Amino acid sequence: MHATLPRFAATLIASVLLCGAVPAAAQDAYPSKPIRLLVPYPPGGTGDTTARVLVPKWSEMIGQQIVVENRGGAGSNIGVDAVAKSAPDGYMVGFFDSAFTVNPSLYAKLPYDPIRDFAPVSLVSRGPIVLVVNPQLAAKDLAELVAFARAKPGALSYASAGSGTAIHLAAEMLKTVAGVDLVHVPYKGAGPAVQDVVAGQVPMMFALPGTVRGHISSGRMRPLAITGERRFAGLPDVPTFTESGWPAMQADIIVEVMVPARTPAAVIRVLYESLSKTLALPDVRTRLQDLAMEPVGADPQRTGEILRAEMEKWAKVVKASGARVE
Repeated sequence: MHATLPRFAATLIASVLLCGAVPAAAQDAYPSKPIRLLVPYPPGGTGDTTARVLVPKWSEMIGQQIVVENRGGAGSNIGVDAVAKSAPDGYMVGFFDSAFTVNPSLYAKLPYDPIRDFAPVSLVSRGPIVLVVNPQLAAKDLAELVAFARAKPGALSYASAGSGTAIHLAAEMLKTVAGVDLVHVPYKGAGPAVQDVVAGQVPMMFALPGTVRGHISSGRMRPLAITGERRFAGLPDVPTFTESGWPAMQADIIVEVMVPARTPAAVIRVLYESLSKTLALPDVRTRLQDLAMEPVGADPQRTGEILRAEMEKWAKVVKASGARVE
């Protein structure tokens, strides 16, 4: 990593406060033109869809058009780097997900410093990850799956959307907390991984609920457990990992808004307050929940603390898994 994790929250908070009090006139002037909301993924993914749910109402709240700009590649690093190197004036805003907290441990070298180059605006949402198996697998619940895996080390394989993705690392977290040996089968995207689990080519995987809910409803996949503090409303019959006896399985997807370091505090305040009001709107909350994302919000200081905890958590999982991207 580029800097030690214990400094993370303090550095992020300091970056928010760095400019101190900004005259009211400067705050009133922002925003005076459209804002680019950069999503570091191609269109159609969870992060992109979440952004597009927020943008119409957020634009109304902030008083200027917010335009979603997709810039994918390199596991989100191309888009994240673009935000890091943009002018710190609030007119390019990053809409990031859990990769922002995973990549510092996963990549040997990044083109940006995840601590020094950014200031937090707000947490946006959390989304659970569900463990699903092909119905032909004998395990009817998590306890049976763990017992089987312990009895036959290396006999079970799991699919993922690719090495280093959150759903890959969720499985690696399960390996660590449950003390089981599972074999990773990476795919280029969630779609092919889901198809092969449904076909029985690979017996299990972790997935976002939205990508597998239809297969669960049709009986082509069996859900065993889901991450999160409480059951997901879209899959109410699926117990949480905590209910199933594994409270250490905390692997939610988070989405957060970030800006370049040295962005004026007044600008960050305008972004945060307008986004907070947007997330409180009933129709926005409903649409996010339909995407299996729970709107949560958090002020810049709390967001920094959450990101620090996430980076520390994923660093341990990445180290244990041996995952690495050059």
